[in-house]
Amino acid sequence: MSKMTSKERALGMYSSMYAIRQYEETVKYLFFEGIMPGTIHQSAGEEASAVGIIYDLRREDVVFSTHRPAGHDIAKGVSIRSMMCEMFGKAEGCCGGKGGAMHTGDFSLGVPPANAIVGGNIPIAAGAALAFKMQKKDNVAVSFMGDGATNEGAFHEGINFAAVWKLPVIYVCENNLYSATTSIHLTTLLDNPAADRGIAYGCPSTVVDGNDVLAVNEAMAEAVARARAGEGPTIIELKTYRKYGHSRNDACGYRPKEEETEWFAKDPVKCFRDRILSEGVASDDELKNIEDRLDEEIDEAVEYAKNAPFPALESAERDIYAD
Repeated sequence: MSKMTSKERALGMYSSMYAIRQYEETVKYLFFEGIMPGTIHQSAGEEASAVGIIYDLRREDVVFSTHRPAGHDIAKGVSIRSMMCEMFGKAEGCCGGKGGAMHTGDFSLGVPPANAIVGGNIPIAAGAALAFKMQKKDNVAVSFMGDGATNEGAFHEGINFAAVWKLPVIYVCENNLYSATTSIHLTTLLDNPAADRGIAYGCPSTVVDGNDVLAVNEAMAEAVARARAGEGPTIIELKTYRKYGHSRNDACGYRPKEEETEWFAKDPVKCFRDRILSEGVASDDELKNIEDRLDEEIDEAVEYAKNAPFPALESAERDIYAD
């Protein structure tokens, strides 16, 4: 088992994980009640992945996300209020109300709006890392992907390029066992589709319990140290499980109930909370104070977003072409 970190870091990680979970739960009900427009692809159940990977990154480091970007954005510092405004299509949204659930982000915080194309951000992250190298900066780029992305050509091209040029990029595969509704075992014979393939390109690769935030953070610390030292990319494959379906219309009828029961017992938020208590890192009252504060922040963000102004009509003509 990974070693417990300091109290300050443990509570910081737990706060971020809890914020992501409650944000996702709130958004889910807002959609089901017909209050919020659009659609959703939720990352609930994968909070340890987002927080463990992103917690120690600098503001100048960049994170490229997928069609489940909410957890990555919140972990990188995008405010709950700006996320909620974006979900309601409001002008104060993190992308001006133009991104929606699959394209949230904030350039100023090092998290460009997410790319919903499967595997689409893999070569883009390599390009950002190449820029850092050419500028002689020790920043790193992070590319998140699902297990399905490992079957895309962009995976092989992007990782081979990053390995050849020893680029400061970390590729993170959130292997939740399903590519949309298709089991990864039906599309590849590999148990570790990202890590096993990465080795073939000379890219150091590791497989980690993606529901253990401390184990994820330890693996990331090693990968970041390599990248900043000019030693090239790393692949981190995280074994995790999403709590809900691929999208809001997916009832998960394809997942065996026994499998769900096994994985739900390893819920990353609950398990980390239990561990903080069992190891005496913090009291139940301290955790409840954190939870109450975040619940209030999320409720306030929802009310604010509901009443916030929509973008001005002329804004439709902006953000179409790069300056």
